[in-house]
Amino acid sequence: MKKNALNTRIRKGDLVRVITGKEKGKEGNVLSVSPAKQAVFVEGLNLFKRATKASQGNPKGGLVEREGRLHLSNVMLLCANCGKLARIGAKILPDSKKLRICRRCEEVLDKNA
Repeated sequence: MKKNALNTRIRKGDLVRVITGKEKGKEGNVLSVSPAKQAVFVEGLNLFKRATKASQGNPKGGLVEREGRLHLSNVMLLCANCGKLARIGAKILPDSKKLRICRRCEEVLDKNA
């Protein structure tokens, strides 16, 4: 892992909106996060075509569309409560559990909390 890898606050399954670049304004769910590369893969965004060989899963091979990575700075989390772009803060509970909160509406963003 890189020394300057961000402690990313965006997680798999979050709904994000792209705020800059060719996909600006589009929304999607996060498929995976790579903190070392400071990147996220968003469902249905930044698609590119990859030539693949025939395999058991894809007997014909050919061109396959896949999601490319987006830099973390180019996406923002959408708050489920207020429906707006959210800056993410942290709230520590008395049992020392750390939760992500929306800075705008102070609502907890974690689904399992």
